[in-house]
Amino acid sequence: MVDDIATGAVSPVAGVIDGVGADSFAPKDGKVNLDSLIRAQPAVERANETLAKAKRDAGAIDTSGTLSPVTSAVNQLRNAVRSASEQVETANRVVQLAPAMLGNDGERNYVLLFQNNAELRAGGGIPGAVALLKVQDGAISLGDQAAGSSFGPYDESVLPLEPGTRSLYGEITGRYMQDVTLTPRFDVSAALAREMWKQKFGQQVDGVLAIDPVTLSYILRTTGPVQLPTGDTLTSDNAVQLLLSDVYAKYPDPAVQDLFFASAASAVFDKVSSGSFDAKQFIGALTQGTQEGRLRLWSATKAEQQRLAGTPLAGELPTATEKTRQFGVYLNDGTASKMDYYLEKTVSVGASVCRADGRPTSAVEVTIKNTAPADAATTLPAYVTGGGALRTEPGKIKTLIAVYAPEDAIYLGSSQDGKEVGVQTVMDGGHPAVQLQTLLAPGESTTFRVAFLGDAKYAKAGVDVLSTPGVRQSKVLPLRFDCADPTPAG
Repeated sequence: MVDDIATGAVSPVAGVIDGVGADSFAPKDGKVNLDSLIRAQPAVERANETLAKAKRDAGAIDTSGTLSPVTSAVNQLRNAVRSASEQVETANRVVQLAPAMLGNDGERNYVLLFQNNAELRAGGGIPGAVALLKVQDGAISLGDQAAGSSFGPYDESVLPLEPGTRSLYGEITGRYMQDVTLTPRFDVSAALAREMWKQKFGQQVDGVLAIDPVTLSYILRTTGPVQLPTGDTLTSDNAVQLLLSDVYAKYPDPAVQDLFFASAASAVFDKVSSGSFDAKQFIGALTQGTQEGRLRLWSATKAEQQRLAGTPLAGELPTATEKTRQFGVYLNDGTASKMDYYLEKTVSVGASVCRADGRPTSAVEVTIKNTAPADAATTLPAYVTGGGALRTEPGKIKTLIAVYAPEDAIYLGSSQDGKEVGVQTVMDGGHPAVQLQTLLAPGESTTFRVAFLGDAKYAKAGVDVLSTPGVRQSKVLPLRFDCADPTPAG
Protein backbone atom coordinates (compact mmCIF):
# COMPACT_ATOMS: atom_id res chain seq x y z
CA MET A 1 0.00 0.00 0.00
CA VAL A 2 2.82 2.40 0.86
CA ASP A 3 4.50 1.53 -2.43
CA ASP A 4 1.27 2.22 -4.31
CA ILE A 5 1.05 5.64 -2.64
CA ALA A 6 4.68 6.41 -3.46
CA THR A 7 4.37 5.51 -7.14
CA GLY A 8 0.76 6.55 -7.77
CA ALA A 9 0.54 9.71 -5.64
CA VAL A 10 3.81 11.08 -4.31
CA SER A 11 5.88 10.77 -7.49
CA PRO A 12 3.29 12.26 -9.89
CA VAL A 13 2.50 15.19 -7.58
CA ALA A 14 6.17 15.86 -6.84
CA GLY A 15 6.68 16.64 -10.52
CA VAL A 16 4.07 19.42 -10.58
CA ILE A 17 3.91 20.67 -7.00
CA ASP A 18 6.15 23.68 -7.61
CA GLY A 19 3.59 25.10 -10.01
CA VAL A 20 0.46 24.68 -7.88
CA GLY A 21 1.29 26.49 -4.67
CA ALA A 22 -0.78 29.28 -3.16
CA ASP A 23 0.89 31.80 -5.46
CA SER A 24 -0.84 30.12 -8.40
CA PHE A 25 -4.07 31.79 -7.33
CA ALA A 26 -2.67 35.31 -6.88
CA PRO A 27 -3.71 37.59 -9.77
CA LYS A 28 -0.97 39.40 -11.63
CA ASP A 29 -2.29 42.56 -13.25
CA GLY A 30 -5.82 41.29 -12.75
CA LYS A 31 -5.20 37.84 -14.21
CA VAL A 32 -4.64 34.39 -12.69
CA ASN A 33 -2.14 32.25 -14.63
CA LEU A 34 -3.98 28.99 -15.31
CA ASP A 35 -1.20 27.11 -17.13
CA SER A 36 0.36 25.49 -14.05
CA LEU A 37 -3.04 24.36 -12.77
CA ILE A 38 -3.90 22.79 -16.12
CA ARG A 39 -0.56 20.95 -16.24
CA ALA A 40 -1.17 19.61 -12.74
CA GLN A 41 -4.62 18.17 -13.43
CA PRO A 42 -3.62 14.62 -14.57
CA ALA A 43 -1.09 14.13 -11.74
CA VAL A 44 -3.38 15.38 -8.99
CA GLU A 45 -6.30 13.33 -10.28
CA ARG A 46 -4.12 10.19 -10.31
CA ALA A 47 -2.93 10.93 -6.76
CA ASN A 48 -6.52 11.40 -5.63
CA GLU A 49 -7.59 8.04 -7.07
CA THR A 50 -4.54 6.30 -5.57
CA LEU A 51 -5.14 7.68 -2.08
CA ALA A 52 -8.88 6.98 -2.23
CA LYS A 53 -8.09 3.32 -2.98
CA ALA A 54 -5.46 3.24 -0.22
CA LYS A 55 -8.00 4.58 2.28
CA ARG A 56 -10.41 1.80 1.34
CA ASP A 57 -7.67 -0.83 1.51
CA ALA A 58 -6.45 0.41 4.90
CA GLY A 59 -9.98 0.30 6.25
CA ALA A 60 -10.34 -3.31 5.09
CA ILE A 61 -7.31 -4.61 7.03
CA ASP A 62 -8.54 -7.12 9.61
CA THR A 63 -6.98 -6.36 13.02
CA SER A 64 -9.40 -8.48 15.06
CA GLY A 65 -6.68 -11.03 15.86
CA THR A 66 -3.50 -8.94 15.77
CA LEU A 67 -1.19 -8.01 18.64
CA SER A 68 -1.46 -4.43 19.94
CA PRO A 69 1.75 -3.16 18.22
CA VAL A 70 0.38 -4.32 14.86
CA THR A 71 -3.08 -2.89 15.60
CA SER A 72 -1.49 0.40 16.58
CA ALA A 73 0.59 0.50 13.40
CA VAL A 74 -2.46 -0.19 11.23
CA ASN A 75 -4.41 2.59 12.97
CA GLN A 76 -1.48 4.94 12.40
CA LEU A 77 -1.48 4.03 8.71
CA ARG A 78 -5.24 4.54 8.46
CA ASN A 79 -5.05 7.97 10.05
CA ALA A 80 -2.19 9.06 7.81
CA VAL A 81 -3.87 7.80 4.64
CA ARG A 82 -7.22 9.32 5.62
CA SER A 83 -5.67 12.72 6.25
CA ALA A 84 -3.66 12.68 3.02
CA SER A 85 -6.66 11.47 1.03
CA GLU A 86 -8.92 14.25 2.31
CA GLN A 87 -6.33 16.92 1.53
CA VAL A 88 -5.62 15.62 -1.96
CA GLU A 89 -9.35 15.24 -2.65
CA THR A 90 -9.77 18.94 -1.88
CA ALA A 91 -6.77 19.84 -3.99
CA ASN A 92 -8.12 17.78 -6.87
CA ARG A 93 -11.49 19.57 -6.76
CA VAL A 94 -9.70 22.92 -6.92
CA VAL A 95 -7.28 21.95 -9.69
CA GLN A 96 -10.00 20.37 -11.82
CA LEU A 97 -12.54 23.17 -11.30
CA ALA A 98 -10.50 26.36 -11.22
CA PRO A 99 -9.30 26.56 -14.85
CA ALA A 100 -12.74 26.01 -16.36
CA MET A 101 -14.54 28.25 -13.88
CA LEU A 102 -11.92 30.96 -14.40
CA GLY A 103 -12.58 31.01 -18.13
CA ASN A 104 -9.93 28.75 -19.61
CA ASP A 105 -12.42 27.47 -22.19
CA GLY A 106 -13.98 30.85 -22.92
CA GLU A 107 -15.66 33.72 -21.10
CA ARG A 108 -17.59 32.95 -17.94
CA ASN A 109 -20.07 35.25 -16.22
CA TYR A 110 -21.26 34.96 -12.63
CA VAL A 111 -23.85 36.80 -10.58
CA LEU A 112 -22.22 38.11 -7.41
CA LEU A 113 -24.52 38.51 -4.39
CA PHE A 114 -23.34 40.80 -1.58
CA GLN A 115 -25.25 39.60 1.47
CA ASN A 116 -26.03 41.99 4.33
CA ASN A 117 -25.94 40.17 7.71
CA ALA A 118 -27.72 43.09 9.44
CA GLU A 119 -30.92 41.76 7.83
CA LEU A 120 -30.67 38.02 8.14
CA ARG A 121 -31.64 35.45 5.59
CA ALA A 122 -31.28 31.72 6.19
CA GLY A 123 -28.52 31.63 3.57
CA GLY A 124 -26.63 34.51 5.21
CA GLY A 125 -28.09 37.97 4.69
CA ILE A 126 -30.30 39.98 2.37
CA PRO A 127 -28.68 40.37 -1.09
CA GLY A 128 -28.46 44.16 -0.91
CA ALA A 129 -26.18 44.60 -3.91
CA VAL A 130 -25.75 42.47 -7.02
CA ALA A 131 -22.99 42.56 -9.63
CA LEU A 132 -21.74 40.70 -12.68
CA LEU A 133 -18.35 39.01 -12.36
CA LYS A 134 -16.73 38.51 -15.77
CA VAL A 135 -13.91 35.97 -16.17
CA GLN A 136 -11.89 34.97 -19.22
CA ASP A 137 -8.58 33.08 -19.35
CA GLY A 138 -8.00 33.94 -15.69
CA ALA A 139 -8.69 37.66 -16.14
CA ILE A 140 -11.37 38.88 -13.73
CA SER A 141 -13.42 42.08 -13.94
CA LEU A 142 -16.65 43.54 -12.55
CA GLY A 143 -19.48 44.31 -14.95
CA ASP A 144 -22.99 45.65 -14.36
CA GLN A 145 -23.98 46.42 -10.77
CA ALA A 146 -27.50 46.85 -9.40
CA ALA A 147 -29.28 47.14 -6.07
CA GLY A 148 -30.98 43.95 -4.95
CA SER A 149 -34.19 45.95 -4.55
CA SER A 150 -34.24 46.64 -8.30
CA PHE A 151 -35.09 42.99 -9.09
CA GLY A 152 -38.81 42.33 -8.68
CA PRO A 153 -41.39 42.03 -7.48
CA TYR A 154 -42.25 39.49 -10.15
CA ASP A 155 -45.89 38.46 -10.51
CA GLU A 156 -45.00 34.93 -9.44
CA SER A 157 -41.89 32.99 -8.57
CA VAL A 158 -39.47 33.11 -11.50
CA LEU A 159 -38.93 29.36 -11.06
CA PRO A 160 -41.16 26.71 -9.45
CA LEU A 161 -40.66 26.29 -5.69
CA GLU A 162 -41.00 23.03 -3.78
CA PRO A 163 -44.07 22.95 -1.52
CA GLY A 164 -41.91 22.83 1.63
CA THR A 165 -39.86 25.83 0.55
CA ARG A 166 -43.00 27.80 -0.32
CA SER A 167 -44.65 26.82 2.97
CA LEU A 168 -41.71 27.90 5.12
CA TYR A 169 -40.53 31.00 3.30
CA GLY A 170 -43.35 32.01 1.01
CA GLU A 171 -43.73 32.70 -2.70
CA ILE A 172 -41.63 35.86 -2.16
CA THR A 173 -38.53 33.64 -2.22
CA GLY A 174 -38.84 33.56 -5.99
CA ARG A 175 -40.37 37.04 -6.50
CA TYR A 176 -37.67 39.31 -5.03
CA MET A 177 -33.90 39.14 -5.43
CA GLN A 178 -33.64 40.30 -1.81
CA ASP A 179 -35.48 37.15 -0.72
CA VAL A 180 -33.81 34.40 -2.76
CA THR A 181 -31.67 33.47 0.26
CA LEU A 182 -34.66 33.02 2.57
CA THR A 183 -34.02 29.32 1.95
CA PRO A 184 -30.77 27.78 3.26
CA ARG A 185 -30.49 25.72 0.07
CA PHE A 186 -27.98 27.69 -1.97
CA ASP A 187 -28.63 25.72 -5.16
CA VAL A 188 -32.22 26.98 -5.02
CA SER A 189 -31.15 30.56 -4.18
CA ALA A 190 -28.59 30.58 -6.99
CA ALA A 191 -30.97 29.25 -9.64
CA LEU A 192 -33.52 31.93 -8.69
CA ALA A 193 -30.89 34.70 -8.76
CA ARG A 194 -29.65 33.50 -12.15
CA GLU A 195 -33.15 33.60 -13.60
CA MET A 196 -33.84 37.07 -12.17
CA TRP A 197 -30.61 38.37 -13.68
CA LYS A 198 -31.64 36.91 -17.03
CA GLN A 199 -35.07 38.55 -16.87
CA LYS A 200 -33.58 41.94 -15.99
CA PHE A 201 -30.50 42.00 -18.24
CA GLY A 202 -31.30 39.32 -20.85
CA GLN A 203 -28.09 37.45 -20.00
CA GLN A 204 -27.78 33.78 -18.99
CA VAL A 205 -24.91 33.58 -16.50
CA ASP A 206 -22.75 30.53 -15.73
CA GLY A 207 -23.05 30.53 -11.96
CA VAL A 208 -23.63 32.47 -8.75
CA LEU A 209 -21.24 33.55 -5.99
CA ALA A 210 -22.34 34.93 -2.60
CA ILE A 211 -20.14 36.81 -0.11
CA ASP A 212 -20.72 38.95 3.00
CA PRO A 213 -18.98 41.90 4.73
CA VAL A 214 -17.46 39.64 7.39
CA THR A 215 -15.61 37.74 4.66
CA LEU A 216 -14.53 41.09 3.20
CA SER A 217 -13.03 41.93 6.60
CA TYR A 218 -11.04 38.67 6.47
CA ILE A 219 -9.81 39.57 2.97
CA LEU A 220 -8.81 43.07 4.16
CA ARG A 221 -6.54 41.47 6.77
CA THR A 222 -4.56 40.21 3.80
CA THR A 223 -4.77 43.12 1.37
CA GLY A 224 -4.58 45.97 3.85
CA PRO A 225 -6.90 49.03 3.94
CA VAL A 226 -8.67 50.39 0.87
CA GLN A 227 -9.75 53.96 0.22
CA LEU A 228 -13.34 54.59 -0.87
CA PRO A 229 -14.51 57.44 -3.15
CA THR A 230 -16.49 58.81 -0.17
CA GLY A 231 -13.25 59.45 1.70
CA ASP A 232 -13.85 56.54 4.09
CA THR A 233 -11.07 54.04 4.71
CA LEU A 234 -12.18 50.41 4.83
CA THR A 235 -10.06 48.17 7.07
CA SER A 236 -10.32 44.68 8.50
CA ASP A 237 -11.15 46.24 11.88
CA ASN A 238 -13.92 48.61 10.78
CA ALA A 239 -15.43 46.87 7.72
CA VAL A 240 -18.21 45.03 9.56
CA GLN A 241 -19.30 48.00 11.69
CA LEU A 242 -19.01 50.48 8.82
CA LEU A 243 -20.87 48.35 6.26
CA LEU A 244 -23.52 46.91 8.58
CA SER A 245 -24.17 49.71 11.07
CA ASP A 246 -22.45 53.10 10.69
CA VAL A 247 -23.41 53.51 7.02
CA TYR A 248 -27.11 53.91 7.90
CA ALA A 249 -26.48 56.85 10.22
CA LYS A 250 -23.89 58.41 7.93
CA TYR A 251 -25.91 58.08 4.70
CA PRO A 252 -29.67 58.02 5.50
CA ASP A 253 -30.75 57.86 1.83
CA PRO A 254 -31.07 54.18 0.76
CA ALA A 255 -30.00 55.11 -2.78
CA VAL A 256 -26.78 56.60 -1.43
CA GLN A 257 -26.28 53.52 0.73
CA ASP A 258 -26.50 51.33 -2.39
CA LEU A 259 -23.85 53.48 -4.07
CA PHE A 260 -21.66 53.23 -0.98
CA PHE A 261 -21.91 49.42 -0.93
CA ALA A 262 -21.14 49.25 -4.65
CA SER A 263 -18.08 51.50 -4.28
CA ALA A 264 -16.83 49.44 -1.34
CA ALA A 265 -17.19 46.21 -3.32
CA SER A 266 -15.40 47.72 -6.32
CA ALA A 267 -12.56 49.07 -4.18
CA VAL A 268 -11.93 45.71 -2.50
CA PHE A 269 -12.19 43.94 -5.85
CA ASP A 270 -9.62 46.27 -7.41
CA LYS A 271 -7.28 45.66 -4.49
CA VAL A 272 -7.60 41.89 -4.87
CA SER A 273 -7.15 42.08 -8.66
CA SER A 274 -3.81 43.80 -8.19
CA GLY A 275 -2.40 40.64 -6.58
CA SER A 276 -0.28 42.68 -4.16
CA PHE A 277 -0.88 40.49 -1.13
CA ASP A 278 0.20 37.23 0.48
CA ALA A 279 -1.60 34.53 -1.53
CA LYS A 280 -1.50 31.97 1.27
CA GLN A 281 -3.13 34.41 3.70
CA PHE A 282 -5.70 35.32 1.04
CA ILE A 283 -6.67 31.66 0.55
CA GLY A 284 -6.86 31.36 4.34
CA ALA A 285 -9.31 34.29 4.44
CA LEU A 286 -11.52 32.70 1.78
CA THR A 287 -11.32 29.34 3.56
CA GLN A 288 -12.44 30.89 6.84
CA GLY A 289 -15.35 32.60 5.13
CA THR A 290 -16.34 29.33 3.45
CA GLN A 291 -16.16 27.26 6.63
CA GLU A 292 -18.34 29.80 8.42
CA GLY A 293 -20.97 29.62 5.66
CA ARG A 294 -20.28 33.16 4.43
CA LEU A 295 -18.95 32.26 0.97
CA ARG A 296 -21.04 30.17 -1.43
CA LEU A 297 -20.56 29.09 -5.04
CA TRP A 298 -22.92 27.41 -7.51
CA SER A 299 -22.24 26.42 -11.11
CA ALA A 300 -24.90 26.04 -13.78
CA THR A 301 -22.67 23.40 -15.38
CA LYS A 302 -23.84 20.05 -14.01
CA ALA A 303 -20.42 18.37 -13.94
CA GLU A 304 -18.89 21.31 -12.08
CA GLN A 305 -21.72 21.45 -9.57
CA GLN A 306 -21.25 17.73 -8.90
CA ARG A 307 -17.63 18.45 -7.94
CA LEU A 308 -18.77 21.26 -5.64
CA ALA A 309 -21.38 19.03 -3.99
CA GLY A 310 -20.48 17.94 -0.49
CA THR A 311 -18.16 20.90 0.11
CA PRO A 312 -18.93 23.89 2.38
CA LEU A 313 -19.08 26.08 -0.73
CA ALA A 314 -22.22 24.29 -1.92
CA GLY A 315 -24.46 25.45 0.92
CA GLU A 316 -26.38 22.18 1.23
CA LEU A 317 -28.84 20.97 3.85
CA PRO A 318 -27.59 18.83 6.78
CA THR A 319 -26.52 15.25 6.13
CA ALA A 320 -26.04 12.10 8.20
CA THR A 321 -23.09 9.71 7.99
CA GLU A 322 -21.68 7.10 10.34
CA LYS A 323 -19.19 9.78 11.44
CA THR A 324 -21.42 12.84 11.92
CA ARG A 325 -25.10 13.74 11.94
CA GLN A 326 -25.70 17.36 11.03
CA PHE A 327 -28.60 19.60 11.95
CA GLY A 328 -29.39 23.06 10.63
CA VAL A 329 -30.36 26.25 12.48
CA TYR A 330 -31.44 28.98 10.07
CA LEU A 331 -32.61 32.51 10.92
CA ASN A 332 -34.69 34.87 8.80
CA ASP A 333 -35.45 38.49 9.66
CA GLY A 334 -39.15 39.28 10.01
CA THR A 335 -38.74 42.96 10.93
CA ALA A 336 -37.83 44.40 7.50
CA SER A 337 -34.98 46.23 9.19
CA LYS A 338 -31.24 46.13 9.85
CA MET A 339 -31.70 45.24 13.54
CA ASP A 340 -29.99 41.85 13.19
CA TYR A 341 -26.70 43.70 13.69
CA TYR A 342 -27.73 43.53 17.37
CA LEU A 343 -28.90 39.90 17.37
CA GLU A 344 -26.74 37.41 19.27
CA LYS A 345 -27.12 33.66 18.74
CA THR A 346 -25.96 30.62 20.71
CA VAL A 347 -26.46 27.09 19.36
CA SER A 348 -26.08 23.82 21.28
CA VAL A 349 -26.61 20.21 20.23
CA GLY A 350 -26.52 16.83 21.97
CA ALA A 351 -27.47 13.21 21.37
CA SER A 352 -28.15 10.11 23.43
CA VAL A 353 -29.49 6.61 22.83
CA CYS A 354 -32.65 6.67 24.93
CA ARG A 355 -34.53 3.70 23.44
CA ALA A 356 -34.16 -0.06 23.46
CA ASP A 357 -34.18 -0.17 19.64
CA GLY A 358 -30.90 1.81 19.59
CA ARG A 359 -32.29 4.84 17.74
CA PRO A 360 -30.58 8.04 18.93
CA THR A 361 -32.47 11.04 20.26
CA SER A 362 -30.97 14.42 19.39
CA ALA A 363 -31.81 17.84 20.76
CA VAL A 364 -30.91 21.18 19.15
CA GLU A 365 -31.14 24.35 21.20
CA VAL A 366 -30.83 27.91 19.93
CA THR A 367 -30.85 31.04 22.09
CA ILE A 368 -31.17 34.47 20.50
CA LYS A 369 -30.91 37.85 22.26
CA ASN A 370 -31.67 41.43 21.23
CA THR A 371 -28.61 43.39 22.37
CA ALA A 372 -29.77 46.74 20.96
CA PRO A 373 -29.71 49.73 23.34
CA ALA A 374 -32.84 50.20 25.45
CA ASP A 375 -33.63 53.44 23.60
CA ALA A 376 -33.07 51.90 20.14
CA ALA A 377 -36.54 53.01 18.99
CA THR A 378 -35.53 56.68 19.19
CA THR A 379 -31.73 56.66 18.86
CA LEU A 380 -31.32 54.38 15.85
CA PRO A 381 -32.27 55.48 12.31
CA ALA A 382 -35.73 54.44 11.16
CA TYR A 383 -34.09 52.54 8.30
CA VAL A 384 -32.32 50.39 10.92
CA THR A 385 -35.33 49.81 13.21
CA GLY A 386 -37.72 49.31 10.33
CA GLY A 387 -39.82 52.25 11.47
CA GLY A 388 -42.73 49.98 12.34
CA ALA A 389 -42.74 48.14 9.01
CA LEU A 390 -44.55 44.78 9.06
CA ARG A 391 -46.25 45.98 12.26
CA THR A 392 -43.11 45.46 14.36
CA GLU A 393 -42.55 48.09 17.04
CA PRO A 394 -39.26 49.98 16.46
CA GLY A 395 -36.41 48.56 18.52
CA LYS A 396 -37.85 45.05 18.58
CA ILE A 397 -36.51 42.18 16.46
CA LYS A 398 -38.82 39.65 14.84
CA THR A 399 -37.02 36.45 13.85
CA LEU A 400 -38.11 33.21 12.24
CA ILE A 401 -36.04 30.26 13.45
CA ALA A 402 -36.04 27.10 11.33
CA VAL A 403 -34.39 23.89 12.57
CA TYR A 404 -33.66 21.14 10.03
CA ALA A 405 -32.70 17.52 10.67
CA PRO A 406 -31.13 14.90 8.36
CA GLU A 407 -33.46 13.09 5.99
CA ASP A 408 -33.75 10.00 8.20
CA ALA A 409 -34.94 11.89 11.30
CA ILE A 410 -38.39 12.00 12.93
CA TYR A 411 -39.61 15.12 14.72
CA LEU A 412 -40.34 14.54 18.42
CA GLY A 413 -41.26 17.92 19.90
CA SER A 414 -40.34 21.52 20.69
CA SER A 415 -40.20 23.91 23.63
CA GLN A 416 -39.63 27.64 24.07
CA ASP A 417 -38.14 28.87 27.33
CA GLY A 418 -38.96 25.54 28.94
CA LYS A 419 -42.59 25.43 27.85
CA GLU A 420 -44.23 23.39 25.12
CA VAL A 421 -44.73 25.52 22.00
CA GLY A 422 -46.65 25.22 18.77
CA VAL A 423 -44.50 25.25 15.64
CA GLN A 424 -44.76 24.90 11.88
CA THR A 425 -43.58 21.47 10.68
CA VAL A 426 -42.91 20.65 7.03
CA MET A 427 -40.66 18.54 4.82
CA ASP A 428 -38.26 20.63 2.75
CA GLY A 429 -35.97 18.94 0.27
CA GLY A 430 -36.64 15.61 2.00
CA HIS A 431 -35.65 17.01 5.41
CA PRO A 432 -37.97 17.44 8.39
CA ALA A 433 -38.01 21.14 9.34
CA VAL A 434 -39.55 23.02 12.26
CA GLN A 435 -40.10 26.79 12.32
CA LEU A 436 -40.90 29.23 15.14
CA GLN A 437 -41.47 33.01 15.07
CA THR A 438 -40.07 35.14 17.89
CA LEU A 439 -40.28 38.82 18.89
CA LEU A 440 -37.71 40.35 21.24
CA ALA A 441 -37.46 43.81 22.76
CA PRO A 442 -34.02 45.25 23.59
CA GLY A 443 -32.39 43.15 26.30
CA GLU A 444 -34.79 40.20 25.87
CA SER A 445 -33.76 36.68 24.90
CA THR A 446 -35.50 33.40 24.17
CA THR A 447 -34.45 29.74 23.95
CA PHE A 448 -35.95 27.33 21.42
CA ARG A 449 -35.28 23.59 21.68
CA VAL A 450 -36.23 20.89 19.16
CA ALA A 451 -35.82 17.09 19.48
CA PHE A 452 -35.55 14.50 16.71
CA LEU A 453 -35.28 10.71 16.54
CA GLY A 454 -32.54 9.34 14.29
CA ASP A 455 -31.68 6.08 12.54
CA ALA A 456 -30.03 3.38 14.69
CA LYS A 457 -27.18 2.97 12.19
CA TYR A 458 -26.00 6.49 13.15
CA ALA A 459 -26.23 5.90 16.90
CA LYS A 460 -22.45 6.24 17.41
CA ALA A 461 -22.07 9.26 15.13
CA GLY A 462 -21.18 12.64 16.55
CA VAL A 463 -23.52 15.59 16.11
CA ASP A 464 -22.92 19.04 14.65
CA VAL A 465 -24.94 22.05 13.50
CA LEU A 466 -24.87 24.13 10.33
CA SER A 467 -26.07 27.63 11.11
CA THR A 468 -26.86 30.97 9.48
CA PRO A 469 -23.75 33.14 9.83
CA GLY A 470 -24.53 36.38 11.62
CA VAL A 471 -22.48 39.48 12.22
CA ARG A 472 -20.55 37.61 14.90
CA GLN A 473 -19.56 33.95 14.50
CA SER A 474 -20.69 31.60 17.26
CA LYS A 475 -19.38 28.15 18.16
CA VAL A 476 -21.60 25.09 18.51
CA LEU A 477 -21.77 24.05 22.18
CA PRO A 478 -22.50 20.59 23.65
CA LEU A 479 -25.97 20.00 25.08
CA ARG A 480 -26.99 17.54 27.79
CA PHE A 481 -30.63 16.56 28.22
CA ASP A 482 -32.86 14.13 30.09
CA CYS A 483 -33.92 11.20 27.94
CA ALA A 484 -37.33 11.28 29.62
CA ASP A 485 -37.88 14.87 28.47
CA PRO A 486 -35.51 16.09 25.71
CA THR A 487 -37.62 19.24 25.22
CA PRO A 488 -38.57 20.17 28.81
CA ALA A 489 -42.11 21.49 29.04
CA GLY A 490 -41.65 23.18 32.41
